[in-house]
Amino acid sequence: MKIKRTFTGMARVNRTAVERLGLTAEPGASGPVMLHTLKGFVDAGAVGHVAAKHLLDNCETHRIVTFNTDMILDYRSKRSLMTFETDRYTEYEQPFMVIDHLRDAEGTAFLLLHGMEPDLQWERLIVIIRQLIEQFGVTLTVGFHGLPMGVPHTRPLGLTAHGTRPGLTEDYTSFFGKVKVPSSLSALMELRLGEAGLDAMGFAVHIPHYFAQMEYAPGAVFALQHVERVTGLDLRTERLAVERSEETSELERQLRKNDDAVAVVTALEQQFDRFTAQVGTPGRLIDADGPIPTADELAAEFERFLAQQDGNQGEAFPTVGDPWQ
Repeated sequence: MKIKRTFTGMARVNRTAVERLGLTAEPGASGPVMLHTLKGFVDAGAVGHVAAKHLLDNCETHRIVTFNTDMILDYRSKRSLMTFETDRYTEYEQPFMVIDHLRDAEGTAFLLLHGMEPDLQWERLIVIIRQLIEQFGVTLTVGFHGLPMGVPHTRPLGLTAHGTRPGLTEDYTSFFGKVKVPSSLSALMELRLGEAGLDAMGFAVHIPHYFAQMEYAPGAVFALQHVERVTGLDLRTERLAVERSEETSELERQLRKNDDAVAVVTALEQQFDRFTAQVGTPGRLIDADGPIPTADELAAEFERFLAQQDGNQGEAFPTVGDPWQ
C-alpha cells in the first residue's frame, strides 16, 4: 500500500522512515497497536504526561507523522512558554502533535500519538488519523489519562475502561450509568473509530483528588500496566515505579504532616472500605451510602478540574522544529 506523504496540509508523513520501519501494511496484514495521550484535557496526576515521557525516554523512537499546529491550535487559549533573557527573547517552546514509532523492551513495535490536544478541526483530524491507522495496519488504539476521584491513596487504585465493543472491556467492571461529560479529541476519536468498525479503547485511572494537580507516578504505572495487559507490550513499568518511588514517598510524607489532609484521607478510607465490603470491587467515585451523582454533577466536577489547570505548566513532551517551512 502506498503511504501518502501529506494530508491536506494538516499532517506530514515521514515516508522514508515509514517504509524503513515496515509500516506499509498490505490489505489484511496485522500491524502495531497505537497508544495515545494528548495534553490539554483532564489528566489528573499527570498520568498521560508521566507515562508518555517514560515511553519516550525508554524506547527506541522514530518520528513518523507531524501535524500542522498552525491549522489546529488556538495559540491564545494554549500559550506556549518563551524564554526572555535580559533584553531579548531567546527561545520558544513550540507546541506540537505527532505520531512516533517506538519499540518495547522485547523489540515489539507500537505507535504513540502525543502532544497538545488540538482546538480546531477535530472531525477532519480524526478522518486523517483513521486513514493513517488503516495505512499502518494498526490493530488497536488505546488511550489513557487520569481522572480526579474521591478515593484515598492508601487503597488500591481503580480505573474506568471503555471501548468500541464489549469484548474489549469484558474483564473490567464499570460503575457508571449514562452520563454526559465534556468531550475531548481522544474520546471523539474512539467513538468515530468504533463507528468505522475499528477496535479502540481507553483507561481513565482514578486519581485521589488531592493529588490531581501533581505528578502522581503510581497512576501512570497503573495505566501502563493495563495497557500492557491488553496489548501484550513490555513497557518497563517496573522501572518507572522504581525511578519515581522516592518522589511518591515524599508526597505521602508531606500529606501525613497536614492534620486536615489526614482527616480527609481517613474519611475517604472509611467510605472506600464501606463500599468494597458491599460489592467487593474498589475504585468507585461515590459513597456507597450516598446518592448516585447526576450527569450534571459529574460534568461540573470535570469542569471545575479543568478550570484549575494552569495551561502554562511545564511541557510534558520534547519540542520539535517547524516542519512547515
